[in-house]
Amino acid sequence: MRRSAARNVSLAAVAAALLSVGACAPASVSEAGTPAPPRAKTPVATGYGGAVASVDADASAAGIEVLRNGGNAVDAAVATAAALGVTEPYSAGIGGGGYFVYYDAKSRTVHTIDGRETAPKSADSSLFLENGKPLPFADAVTSGLSVGTPGTAATWNTALDAWGSRSLPQLLKPAERLAKDGFVVDDTFRAQTQSNQARFADFPDSARLFLPGGQLPVVGSTFKNPDLARTYKELGRTDTRSLYEGELARDIVRTVRKPPVAPDSGRKARPGDLTERDLSGYRTKKQAPTKVSYRGLDVYGMAPSSSGGTSVGEALNILERTDLSKATQAQYLHRFIEASRIAFADRGRWVGDPAFENVPTTGLLSQRFADARGCLIKDDAVLKSPLAPGDPSDPTPCAPGGTAAPTTFEGENTTHLTAADKWGNVVAYTLTIESTGGSAITVPGRGFLLNNELTDFSFAPANPAVHDPNLPGPGKRPRSSISPTIVLDSHDRPVLAVGSPGGATIITTVLQTLTGRLDRGLPLVDAIAAPRASQRNGATTELEPGLWNSPVRQQLEALGHVFSQNPEIGAATGVQRLPDGRWLAAAEKVRRGGGSAMVVRPDGK
Repeated sequence: MRRSAARNVSLAAVAAALLSVGACAPASVSEAGTPAPPRAKTPVATGYGGAVASVDADASAAGIEVLRNGGNAVDAAVATAAALGVTEPYSAGIGGGGYFVYYDAKSRTVHTIDGRETAPKSADSSLFLENGKPLPFADAVTSGLSVGTPGTAATWNTALDAWGSRSLPQLLKPAERLAKDGFVVDDTFRAQTQSNQARFADFPDSARLFLPGGQLPVVGSTFKNPDLARTYKELGRTDTRSLYEGELARDIVRTVRKPPVAPDSGRKARPGDLTERDLSGYRTKKQAPTKVSYRGLDVYGMAPSSSGGTSVGEALNILERTDLSKATQAQYLHRFIEASRIAFADRGRWVGDPAFENVPTTGLLSQRFADARGCLIKDDAVLKSPLAPGDPSDPTPCAPGGTAAPTTFEGENTTHLTAADKWGNVVAYTLTIESTGGSAITVPGRGFLLNNELTDFSFAPANPAVHDPNLPGPGKRPRSSISPTIVLDSHDRPVLAVGSPGGATIITTVLQTLTGRLDRGLPLVDAIAAPRASQRNGATTELEPGLWNSPVRQQLEALGHVFSQNPEIGAATGVQRLPDGRWLAAAEKVRRGGGSAMVVRPDGK
């Protein structure tokens, strides 16, 4: 469907406007004089007419309103993403990028959009080197040097042009209202602001927006961002062109090339080399998805520049040879951890931007290669990391592999949404500005943070003896772990869609959620809530408290596994098509303050 004029999408204002730009006012007041509560979050919902799941109730509601007014899943995904740019500004927004996976019910086919940020045309492999040595991450992240050309707005335009049925101005209306009138601050928003307080304070525009009066936002207060509301209105009016060719583009370039640091802050934020030419030359990429067969289902994901589809796919192929439904929890986790370790070893050697690197996507996703790598896994022993990569062009069973290289660092913030409509179309969309708070630099007068996505590049080769496909280059996309995934049955009909934030832990989160649902038989909401493990070819496997404090840890340690604690891994959302035609939407029960799952017509209503 093409975009057409349609009625405006309505979304009730969350709170009354009491203060001006970036202000945190007392929460809105009802007629009885009591503060109005924030919109309730529900982690699971079932019903008809379509579904949306995200981390935020106001964002999910924006998508549901679009579906109620006749929009499709793509329309709902764009509206939800725009609202997340308001309520989740430290995770996503038009200053960043992402990856969009779409199932078209009419043709029963899956399509993807690579909306990843790109390095400036002037970038080379020494981008993050100083005197031949890698910059400290803290210096790189809070700088113009880390900012890539944003891809989010272009992704929305590409998706709507190809598959949408509503105009961009209509779909931005709910987010505009939300930014203008405000949303209720919760514990997660305050905590994320606090973790960035020192960085934000050094940039006057970030401080004015996120630290009004120099203070943290108060839980229960109303946070407003009228600058962003005006920016969204401009984006809609120009079909996003202003971000890439207009005054907004010039504002972004000025901000990157001369980061607006407070004179008395003492911070030296390195300038970037982004140009107006970089912005005007940016293009999204519509490309074929990755695909593997698993338990008689087809699993579709994101091809490089993301490593999500190849890594999740390779790990599933490795696990295909084991009946995980009959395994004990310890046996299941052992296999899951080892498959993850192998997949990360291989992605580190082979996956980068295919415009610059020879990425053997077909080989990485072949069952023959997975079998050759999977035979390294033993029931009574543990592989050691860093594990050497295999060679997809020569899948010799149980070969020791080449020279090992450790997994490089990747930031852990992002946000994910899933949407489905009454026609059966499905979207899994993960968008990001990289670290929590991105670069910490707000574009003056525009109300949004710029990304620090270029820090996803390897600053230097992880091992000088091993080719690193993820070094910076001119116009190159940094490797991502983003893994929006759609699963179809043997008749090419949707079974479920899932994705997560979490940097490199995205891959293990999606893999564990898929195997929890498809192999272990957990309801989708419980597969999402289950305590997580994450092995990324590192010396230790990270465990959430639910596994750290479980007897299964001792059973795995007896095999030789070494663990470390991580209080929270990922924050997934998903949708599932039920046999009777209903949609089930699922989100986190606790992580990141819980997620929000909604359907158009809930059961019983």
